[in-house]
Amino acid sequence: MDRRKFIALLSTIAASYNLKFPLALAAEEAAPAAVASGGFPDLVGVAGGTPAAMFDRAIAAAGGIERFVRQGQKVLVKPNIGWDKKPEEGANTSPELVKRIVELCLKAGAAEVRVFDNTCNHWQACYGNSGIETAVKEAGGKMLMAHEESLFTPVDVPAGKVLKKTAVHQAWLDSDVIINVPILKHHGGARMTAAMKNLMGVIFDRRYYHSNDLHQCIADFTTIAKKPTLNVVDAYNVMMRNGPRGVSTDDLVTRKMLLLSTDMVAIDVAAARILEVDQQEIAYIAKAVEHGTGSNALDKLRIERLTM
Repeated sequence: MDRRKFIALLSTIAASYNLKFPLALAAEEAAPAAVASGGFPDLVGVAGGTPAAMFDRAIAAAGGIERFVRQGQKVLVKPNIGWDKKPEEGANTSPELVKRIVELCLKAGAAEVRVFDNTCNHWQACYGNSGIETAVKEAGGKMLMAHEESLFTPVDVPAGKVLKKTAVHQAWLDSDVIINVPILKHHGGARMTAAMKNLMGVIFDRRYYHSNDLHQCIADFTTIAKKPTLNVVDAYNVMMRNGPRGVSTDDLVTRKMLLLSTDMVAIDVAAARILEVDQQEIAYIAKAVEHGTGSNALDKLRIERLTM
């Protein structure tokens, strides 16, 4: 997507939600402006750079990585690594983005940064061919296995309407900080993969979701006590159809965008706009709002929109 078309897309999104924010704002200006107005932005959107550069801009606007990660903490980074696909095929989170997040967490003083996904294809092939295993190790992080039931701990979901209990990876439960880093893409069953849907890679039995109201289960899981500290949506190459695995690179549209928020619902609503899908078509969004997980009213949130 060229710059003119991208600006047009931003304008369309802004008009849809009556957002009154500048099309471009330097990262070094964003955080001070947010502080001066009484807090940090609820949602940050960046476009026009590499995945790593856009994350740098977004996290600066949100107050810096030190706002979320403190000295000595155990950090979990949860990307989408579900498929035996190469980075350019757009089925998994950008390894460049994951690497940068791990680097900044360690720079902020994290005691360790761990990364995993309960993959759909064979885990070793997914970890290797996605480029994420190499990226994480180069950054100083640690890859964890997630293919054996013994690695998961049963937890109750008291507020769940359909999902009443499930088994969650132990690393999710014992981490101090969780950074959820999905890739944005079409999904045949859920309509969209973004922040909330990516959490299916945290549990052991995904089949239960697909057999018992997928959308309600996705929303129900967001009610557990341990939630992501931060959500970062990779929307650089977006799979517009044939997700979640994709058929070819013809399914992709290069958006060169990234979203960042502590609110899983808000970030998914914004992601739906990039995917060109009405949020009403993604049932788990409304169900999560009913649970009180977050807000789908973007017009009531403080949003920083940055271009590079």
